[in-house]
Amino acid sequence: MGQEFDYDVIIIGGGPAGSTVARYAAEGGIRVLVIDARESIGSPLQCGELVPTNDEMRRLCPDVPDMDDLFQTPEAAISRTCDTMNIITPSGKSLSYRFEGLILNRVAHDEALVSLAKESGAEYLVNSFVENVEKNTVSIRNGSTYTAQVIVGAGGHNDPIRRKYWQEKSVNIPVKFELKDGDYGDAVELHFGSMAPGGYAWMFPKSEGANIGLGIQKSFAKGKSLNKYSSEFIDKYDGETTFKGAGSLPMSGTIKRFVKENYVLVGDAAGMVLPSNGAGITIAMVGGRIAGQTIAKHVIDGTPLTNYEKIWNKQMGKVMKNSKRSFKIGSLMFRMPDRLLDLFFNRLTKGIVWRAVTCRRMFWIF
Repeated sequence: MGQEFDYDVIIIGGGPAGSTVARYAAEGGIRVLVIDARESIGSPLQCGELVPTNDEMRRLCPDVPDMDDLFQTPEAAISRTCDTMNIITPSGKSLSYRFEGLILNRVAHDEALVSLAKESGAEYLVNSFVENVEKNTVSIRNGSTYTAQVIVGAGGHNDPIRRKYWQEKSVNIPVKFELKDGDYGDAVELHFGSMAPGGYAWMFPKSEGANIGLGIQKSFAKGKSLNKYSSEFIDKYDGETTFKGAGSLPMSGTIKRFVKENYVLVGDAAGMVLPSNGAGITIAMVGGRIAGQTIAKHVIDGTPLTNYEKIWNKQMGKVMKNSKRSFKIGSLMFRMPDRLLDLFFNRLTKGIVWRAVTCRRMFWIF
């Protein structure tokens, strides 16, 4: 007779990745527990809040099936819709592109994902900090322990399972942002150049105000602090600041392996962020669904957990490969002086720029 566990799967972290794993694992008929250190999942806000619409996702990630089942964003979680993205050059020139996006109320969005998981049968344990993970046991700071056949690391770039059992390093870009009051128009903006060395800056208009911020690669910053870069960029926008936030994005793309023995990584913990544009919420949810479905099958009929990696590569391999390539090329370009970078952003290269941002091959020859 096999070992008895408290749950079939324990998921550390209840963000978009973790809650999506929980939803699909529970739908598969297994016992699911999500453990999160926060009192309220979704708070505090840690990102720019822009995601593609379902139709846009179908264009960006054509090998991912059943988008409408995966992305069920409620109206209450949508602050604003947009149909234009402006890429701003160092001199302020704008290249405009059609882009169908949603600017989220991120707290409401994450709460909705929790609700979907709970409706499917998942349990949540909040305000519980994970101290250690050893074999099949998760130890909480208050002294309690829980066991499971499979344990999932969905705790972001600093996930405890990733830290303890994976040695592979990721390039993490620190980000800072503010929510500001005011009217900022309808188009989202991405800014490239020395104002955000090695990264980019953004302005995402919301129903009331905007989410404005940037991320940098410290190795490009020449000793200048993130605080200095962020204040110089954000202060260009009028409006009263209502919230300040910070975070970190893994910008080197997915790590080589998502599975080790009974441990599984998903979301930021697995590097599921597209390096060329910083997209992480929807990409984490794509990985979360694959992981949840695979884990359920593993528990029920012994399907190998490594099938998760195979299905991910089938659905997202091309997109991630193109995004990594664009990020490497971009990192070289962003070492150029602004005047040279400004020359590259023009009508002749407009299509190449957009292909890079949307994770297609920048050039047809490689």
